[in-house]
Amino acid sequence: MVAIGIVGNGPKDLIPDLSLYRETIDIWIGADKGALFVIEQKIPLDYAIGDFDSVTDEQVEIIKDHTESFEQFGIEKDFTDLELALQRALSLKPSKINFFGVTGGRLDHTLINIQLLEQVLKFNVSGVIIDRFNELVLYHPGEHHIRHNEHFPTVSFIPMTKQVSGLTLTGFYYPLTNATIKMSSTLSISNKLISNNGTFSFNKGIVLVVRSRG
Repeated sequence: MVAIGIVGNGPKDLIPDLSLYRETIDIWIGADKGALFVIEQKIPLDYAIGDFDSVTDEQVEIIKDHTESFEQFGIEKDFTDLELALQRALSLKPSKINFFGVTGGRLDHTLINIQLLEQVLKFNVSGVIIDRFNELVLYHPGEHHIRHNEHFPTVSFIPMTKQVSGLTLTGFYYPLTNATIKMSSTLSISNKLISNNGTFSFNKGIVLVVRSRG
């Protein structure tokens, strides 16, 4: 069971303290300037991947000196630096991938980075996006268990398809039973668990679960 941490290009102030995840992550991959963020937090870097157009020549040398594997691509390419890092991660056959530094800043990058979670799901790998204020996980239909997280107590269920059918929430302050949630509906936003454990299930569509502070 291999867990991988991928660190993207920021913004830096949204990246949590990565040392909190050192015990649970086996391999660290830095995408472009994300490699520098890993090094700055004094975490051993296994892979540095990207075109590195966001760092200076001096910083590139620092990254090269502090990583086991340095892979540089041309600026004109078919994939973002983060997707290249994800491809490398998936080739290592992980059981889980945590993404850091992939929200905030450019909205187009944030949106596509969230959609990259679908690639992770297709490989039957658990994928989680984490920043200082949120934790995001994408789910296919089925029954799923969820535990209270004191750091991210607010839980929202966001349809990523035109419609999510059969959404049932058990153990939540606002329960639902066999509800149909359409894209742009706010019915399933800002919920909370009423105990340490709960479940949610649905039978059609894709759901993004966003756990937030406050």
